[in-house]
Amino acid sequence: MIQAKAYAAQDSQTDLAPWDFERREVGPHDVQIEILFCGVCHSDLHQIKNDWFPGVFPMVPGHEIVGRIIKVGDHVKNFKIGELAGVGCMVDSCQVCENCKEGLEQYCFEGNTQTYNNLDRSGVPTYGGYSNTIVVREEFVLHVSDKLSLAATAPLLCAGITTYSPLRHWKVGKGHKLAVLGLGGLGHMGVKFGVAFGAEVTVLSTSASKEAAAKELGAHKFVVTSDPEQVKAVKSSFDFILDTVSAPHDMNMYLSLLKTNGVHICVGVPPEPMSIAAFSLLGGRRSVAGSGIGGVRETQEMLDFCVQHNIVSDIEVIDIKDITKSYERMLKGDVRYRFVIDMATL
Repeated sequence: MIQAKAYAAQDSQTDLAPWDFERREVGPHDVQIEILFCGVCHSDLHQIKNDWFPGVFPMVPGHEIVGRIIKVGDHVKNFKIGELAGVGCMVDSCQVCENCKEGLEQYCFEGNTQTYNNLDRSGVPTYGGYSNTIVVREEFVLHVSDKLSLAATAPLLCAGITTYSPLRHWKVGKGHKLAVLGLGGLGHMGVKFGVAFGAEVTVLSTSASKEAAAKELGAHKFVVTSDPEQVKAVKSSFDFILDTVSAPHDMNMYLSLLKTNGVHICVGVPPEPMSIAAFSLLGGRRSVAGSGIGGVRETQEMLDFCVQHNIVSDIEVIDIKDITKSYERMLKGDVRYRFVIDMATL
């Protein structure tokens, strides 16, 4: 077994703290990565607090992982020691179902194996990226370029692919009017990709103070959704709304902003089910849809696209000992737009 160090929650009532544990040995098809940076996702906090479902404890969060390969199995073909690599939200799937064969491992019929807070296919808990090393099967490791900031690349593996995938699926691009609802870790990436794809991008936010930041990211327009006059002015305006908000909000009001045949795409995860009136959909043949992350192939495509277009996340690098304070700031929206842990501080 490989000796590893991490920050872990021992249960849902305790803060993250140093923890020593063991990773599996590198098998014939495995890659071992020395973790250099790990992004901090809002879901990390939800999961250590059991907000969504009972967790597997001790829990080591983190699924925005980048680092350097330090060992490969004898049968590994596509990765070499010394290369930069990344690991996102999943580390395994059945590989044989219809979705897996189509490169949609995130929708594996048997359920993919999450990078942390999950049991692998042998029943052993998975542990995430708030640690110094990780061992992952080759099929779920991603090539990372040295042309972009490594720390700022880390959040692409969740916040990036979570917004890239639905925009690609619905073929959002030139001639489309895209509204990005919320300007946080997901929202700021939605703006960057929407602009890069050629859409006219409007940020919808309750906070007028975020307008300058939205424009700096490339947004063409900004609407303060707490201002009835501004909302009225954009009724039936958008082809797509990319909804990144994880707090409760009025879906019916936002649906009214869609054109006929418009699509409201949910990627945020509010804590409670939302109420949608039938007439909000019937009135314009509007649709509500959802999207998870992306498959391995699409995530690699996204990383390559980001190299070509010089796209990374806007980040604040932190010391791992400050993770609890960073969670507190994250809850207040006091980060632009993603915390990333420098694992050298572990």
